[in-house]
Amino acid sequence: MLIDPKSLDTEMVDEHAERAALREREARRIALRDQIMSYLEPIAPFILGSFGFILFLLIWQAIHIGISEIPSPAFTFNAAVGLFSDPFYSNGPNDQGIGWNILSSLRRVALGFGFAAVIGIPAGFAIGRFKLFGAMTSPIINLLRPVSPLAWLPIGLLLFKAANPAAIWCIFICSIWPMVINTAVGVSKIPEDYTNIARVLNLSEWKVFTKILFPATLPYMLTGVRLSIGTAWLVIVAAEMLTGGVGIGFWLWDEWNNLKVENIIIAIFVIGIVGLLLEHCMITIAKRFSYE
Repeated sequence: MLIDPKSLDTEMVDEHAERAALREREARRIALRDQIMSYLEPIAPFILGSFGFILFLLIWQAIHIGISEIPSPAFTFNAAVGLFSDPFYSNGPNDQGIGWNILSSLRRVALGFGFAAVIGIPAGFAIGRFKLFGAMTSPIINLLRPVSPLAWLPIGLLLFKAANPAAIWCIFICSIWPMVINTAVGVSKIPEDYTNIARVLNLSEWKVFTKILFPATLPYMLTGVRLSIGTAWLVIVAAEMLTGGVGIGFWLWDEWNNLKVENIIIAIFVIGIVGLLLEHCMITIAKRFSYE
């Protein structure tokens, strides 16, 4: 049986045309997909985050239906609107608005964190810079660092004879270790060539610090600061539950004693939001002052 060459050519042309059409359709599909993704990419985190939050509210509502003692999201939201409509009222030392309680907690965190930074960062530089000093302090740091900050609260009460400085003492203890360790690690990671050049140039210790140690250690130091501020905010809530007074931790515990579960949930959200803002501020500062 003879095959007509013209028919073969026609079939090949048709096949090539079909493949070209398929490639063109695939190219258009990919281009359309890329265009859609370029539109969605900037808002994708918001969409996914919104979906996750809605799912969280649905689960919360389901728990409320099963356990009536847990307030619904709508009831909690209305209670939050009432609380934040006048957050800075004051009816005496034990009855103050949630705004004053948040500010009191932040004040304690700032004081304890500030004292820890003043002592911890220079100590970290000294530990990383001088090997003998690092070898002397390493056993003490390794021994005390794992101790829960709340275990230091009775020592603070014994030393200061008052609840407020004892809470600040707890913040100081929990904040100092990340700054000491991260700063010391940053100093120890500096290449020896840098310090050798400093010796050859006969630079003073101050010049070595400002021109070599500080710029090279800054990213490590800021990481320690960021870890410390997060830990400090976690600890102050627990410390205030034990010491009392004005503060978000005491306010949360007081609302439990009053059986106001909706206010407890509000306090949990407030603690989380403030902690998130503190973390974001530290990250922004780290990016701003990074020498990398």
